[in-house]
Amino acid sequence: MQLRHVFSELSTGLRRNLTMHLAVVVTLFVSLTLAGIGILVQREATIAVDELGSELQIRVNLCTEDDPSLRRGTANCASGEVTAAQKERIEQELESSPEVESFDFESKQESFETAYEQAKRKDRGYLFEGDGAVVTVEQWPAAYWVTLKSPDKADGVISAVEGLDGVASILDQRDAMKQIFGIMTVLKYGSWIGSGFLLFAALLQVANTIRLAALARRREIAIMRLVGASTLYIALPFLLEALVTAIVGVGLAAGALAAFQFWGVENGMAERVTFLPWVDWSDYGHALYGYLPPGILLLGPALTLVPTLLLTRKYVKV
Repeated sequence: MQLRHVFSELSTGLRRNLTMHLAVVVTLFVSLTLAGIGILVQREATIAVDELGSELQIRVNLCTEDDPSLRRGTANCASGEVTAAQKERIEQELESSPEVESFDFESKQESFETAYEQAKRKDRGYLFEGDGAVVTVEQWPAAYWVTLKSPDKADGVISAVEGLDGVASILDQRDAMKQIFGIMTVLKYGSWIGSGFLLFAALLQVANTIRLAALARRREIAIMRLVGASTLYIALPFLLEALVTAIVGVGLAAGALAAFQFWGVENGMAERVTFLPWVDWSDYGHALYGYLPPGILLLGPALTLVPTLLLTRKYVKV
């Protein structure tokens, strides 16, 4: 196989169909950027659920040995650390409530580790580290995550549990979470729908580019067929053109996502809305090479190479 001829054909094809390739690059760039933003929004929703719970959850914090509620005169924690008998009584109330779908116990260690990871995201991990840590496992409360049958019905279980011994506080952010997840859902599916239309347009443009390129080279293809050139050898310049197009489109999309992460998230929303955890650079990496859904590093080449490989088998048969 003469690679010199292949690269010569690649250069000729890129120059001959420059405007078509630029159109594919721009469409890929915009569509992959929207797909990446959709992945980041999905990751943001997952992170928010891990820290704050969903619109169907409330958190029942249990008493610790030195609970802050003692200093506020709350009688629930008068006995100090929650006891096994108190936990059993709380679980009985949760099991008997018609508003509760299910509940899960989170130990002090599990809760502390979750809070520590969240603090590290906000560059506050030092509060949990070392011998002189401001926050320790002993100070952090165990909790029950209570999943409701309906997000609008929780008054009964809250009133039944909040006065029990061993219950320090109840964290109920259903209204806030409902609004936040509503916005995230609109952004996620809006970006994916827009991306889907543009990706479909990119597929059509790839098909048209291959057809025009094959028609422009039909004499060369016929001669190569007569001298016994293989289908792969004839199709290789087309595949390389598709690969170059994909690399440029993915590179532009990766740069746009990086700009969105840096200026839009870290130096924008994260500074204005501090009570929410936000996606970081590891989540940006997931948007690049994630598998479910596929990241843009996989999606871009697949959108150009796969249709090119299928269509060239048709157009090079002269």
